[in-house]
Amino acid sequence: MSMQKTKMPFSLPMKFLYRVHIAHWALFAQLTNWFMFYCITRTLSNSLETILTVVSLYYWPSLRTNLTKMPSGSRTWALLTAALACAIRPTSAIIWVYVGITEFFGSHNKLKFIFLQVVPIGSIVLGLTFILDRLMYGSWVLVPLNFLKFNFLSSGGDYYGTHPWHWYFTQGFTVIIFTFLPFMVVGIIQSKNWKLSGLILWVLALYSILGHKEFRFVLPVLPLALLFSGYSLAKLSQQQHSSSNKNKSFWKIKAAVFFLLVTNIPMALYMTMVHQRGTEDVMNYLAKEANQRNVKSILFLMPCHSTPFYSTLHQNLPMHFLDCSPSEIKGIQDESDRFIMDPIGFVSEYVKNWAPPSHIVLFDTEEKYIKDFLFSHSFKEIKRFFHAHFKVDRDLQASVVVYALLDQ
Repeated sequence: MSMQKTKMPFSLPMKFLYRVHIAHWALFAQLTNWFMFYCITRTLSNSLETILTVVSLYYWPSLRTNLTKMPSGSRTWALLTAALACAIRPTSAIIWVYVGITEFFGSHNKLKFIFLQVVPIGSIVLGLTFILDRLMYGSWVLVPLNFLKFNFLSSGGDYYGTHPWHWYFTQGFTVIIFTFLPFMVVGIIQSKNWKLSGLILWVLALYSILGHKEFRFVLPVLPLALLFSGYSLAKLSQQQHSSSNKNKSFWKIKAAVFFLLVTNIPMALYMTMVHQRGTEDVMNYLAKEANQRNVKSILFLMPCHSTPFYSTLHQNLPMHFLDCSPSEIKGIQDESDRFIMDPIGFVSEYVKNWAPPSHIVLFDTEEKYIKDFLFSHSFKEIKRFFHAHFKVDRDLQASVVVYALLDQ
């Protein structure tokens, strides 16, 4: 597919903010950034939030440099997609508070903007999600309010781990933009688009207030950062046409492209195809075994949500993983934490009230502690899958092991 005919969502705002040449380089940055390759294809709410964010930014009048090419009803579409993004992830409101304020002060008819657009569209989307949640939960639940209470007012997210306030600036965002970082900085300075670059800073600063931090939380502003990277690359490529030393300028852009490719492509391939693949491989294996009626039930003795679970198994079989629901009482450990802290003590207590599963899945880090226990209860290792070369949050989880009950 030729670059002239490519119309991806990430390239749309770039085309109307700047010239097509810059949009093409911005698209190059989106397609080659390792984290975009790794994360945007995953079934995460953050991925959909990112797509909706980019689409909405395309329609916002306050972010356009050329208002003569505005699509009809652009602000309405911008508000609708922004509202959907907030419905999917309420924290997306951090982005739209900033954009909404810039739109409000730049609007000629502020009352129309608030009362004839923001309020009606926001109310309709909120009302529809309210009804949908009623159908799903069986009772009236205002999910955005609960989300706000848990993550902001009570710091419930801290239950899953915390990072220092500067983490997004020193590690989180710098890791996901990776070697595009210097190009982003140069692009911001060259473009002087302080409004859009300010949005990136605003999001990073607001998310830094929260104790619990993850790379994926700031995914929605990564396309904006890569936009500026594309801007600087476009300017660098144009130098070979205007510079007196065309040969030197030619090699500058070639070196930049080569540098970005050799640093991002191997990273993208390793993170998507090698790193922590064991939990997916084990589910593919169990799915095949279950399809052949060799699996009756599965117990996952590993941190909660470690595997794709039913989304890969596709069989109506009893499965159980260790609970990690936050407790309202501080200091109370969940099942997952108790197992990690004392594997043998936990399973010794756990088997008092269990119906032995046909299969048990666990990481090698805990296997070494309960291996004899499993053997004594008639379990035998039947499969082992590579998982990772290096540790992330916990000790190195090098492999995922499957044990099966012998006398089933």
